[in-house]
Amino acid sequence: MARDDVAPPARRAPFASREFGLRVASALVLGAAVLGTLVAGGWAFALVWLIAGTVGAAEWLAMTRSEPLAPLLGLTGTTLLAALAAVLLGAPAWVPALALLAGLVALVATGRPPARRKAVWGLLGAAVIALVPTLLRIDPQIGLVGPAWMFAVVWSTDSVAYFTGRLIGGPKLMPRVSPKKTWSGALGGLAAGMIGGTATLLIARSQGWDALPGLTSAAVAALSGLASILSQGGDLVESALKRRYGVKDSGRSIPGHGGVMDRLDGFFAVALLAGLCLAALRLLNA
Repeated sequence: MARDDVAPPARRAPFASREFGLRVASALVLGAAVLGTLVAGGWAFALVWLIAGTVGAAEWLAMTRSEPLAPLLGLTGTTLLAALAAVLLGAPAWVPALALLAGLVALVATGRPPARRKAVWGLLGAAVIALVPTLLRIDPQIGLVGPAWMFAVVWSTDSVAYFTGRLIGGPKLMPRVSPKKTWSGALGGLAAGMIGGTATLLIARSQGWDALPGLTSAAVAALSGLASILSQGGDLVESALKRRYGVKDSGRSIPGHGGVMDRLDGFFAVALLAGLCLAALRLLNA
């Protein structure tokens, strides 16, 4: 048979793949666990983010080949646990801050010269992941609405950007950093993040949970849009880091998603924004 007569291979549907199935299943399981503990609050919710921060730090240390790995990771996990315990027990703000400072000093003293700076960055990043959602959840003025808003923005942005980019395609966003991301996906994710974040707060207000009464709907939409942009920016930064260190995924802890860093890169950026907003709010109310 001539080569021209050979039938071309059938194209697979955009989402008909084992990886996509694993991605959806993992997202559903993790989403249920996070939302369930969000409602429960307290140690259950904090434990989820302690694990996430510690595993993310382990992936970072492994990816950057920071040594000695086990002592650095042990110090990171112990520091996060001490800071979270201080927060949950209602200690003054300087107590968890002192725990973090002590952990940073211990990492510098333990790590080898090339790894010290990376270990410090790992702990700081893990602290944002572990502490900010917990601080928002226990704040009497914010409660579960704060973390729910974060989840709505990040999950809406990530999901709609993925589907829009796969279905529409078009010009690439930053091909040298992340070849698969498109402008259509980025804009679709931005719109979804704004809608998701605004809808979450409006629904909460309709049920009597007015976390931030001073914010108008327009201000919430603008803040949600900023958070969506930061979420996508966090994803791009992590892609650049993986290229820098020559790895495809940060780890293999989440089927279909790679590692915790792969799953929480955008969430980290939004958590950083939320943490700064929370700090500003407390200064204003001091």
